[in-house]
Amino acid sequence: MARVPAKALGDAGVTGKTVLLTGASKGIGAASARALGEAGAHVVAHYASDEAGAREATAALPDERKLLVRADFADPEAPHRLWEEAVAWRGRVDVLVNNAAVMPATPLAARDDEWRDGWRQALQVNVQAPADLTRAAVLHFVEHGGGILIALSSWVAQRGPRDPSLMAYAASKAAVKALTQAVARHHAQDGVLAYVVAPGVVGTELSVIAAERTGGVDALLSGLAMGEWVPPEELARLLVFLESGRVRHLTGATLDVNGATYVR
Repeated sequence: MARVPAKALGDAGVTGKTVLLTGASKGIGAASARALGEAGAHVVAHYASDEAGAREATAALPDERKLLVRADFADPEAPHRLWEEAVAWRGRVDVLVNNAAVMPATPLAARDDEWRDGWRQALQVNVQAPADLTRAAVLHFVEHGGGILIALSSWVAQRGPRDPSLMAYAASKAAVKALTQAVARHHAQDGVLAYVVAPGVVGTELSVIAAERTGGVDALLSGLAMGEWVPPEELARLLVFLESGRVRHLTGATLDVNGATYVR
């Protein structure tokens, strides 16, 4: 019988775990920070510029269970500094959630400089920064007997974007999905659990901006099976469940959360 890593058989909840959550100031990240706080986790809440949003999202957490860290992922050195600060806080990190992302418009008809700049943004913030954090986390998890990695991908990584100007965003979300699945496959026996969450259209500021480029919010919602956004709070509850490690053999899976608009 295959050996089950000792760490994976430990506490199945999130109480007392240290979770590094990127992009904690808005949308899915803010809802997740609140849900983690309610579940008893210690939260390292990362933000790029919206400190007020991160503070609001973690307002209910006692000071000893939260650490707010600013890091602009446009800076290639920022992910390393964020990881080091997160580990230094409590001596280890149990869960990494790669949530932070940008959604630059990269239409084919854009000027060459705009096209390249959009791709640079998407690849640096949505791919390279999560990859750097993932690398640090996996090495840390292996050393400490296990850990959990969650990446926020998107349904556009699988079905293509409704908005043709989001090609770079879609490609970046496909890349982070592949990265996380590779970790799941190659580090399962090290006690590292890795999951991909692929939301559909979530009720966030980014989704509203994208909708306005393709006919508006009403037109977007009319094309969804449930006729409504995916609530960030539902994704937050799913993330807390995954962070608990309750179903180890779900590692490597991509969980679609889109209200049955895209079924595969």
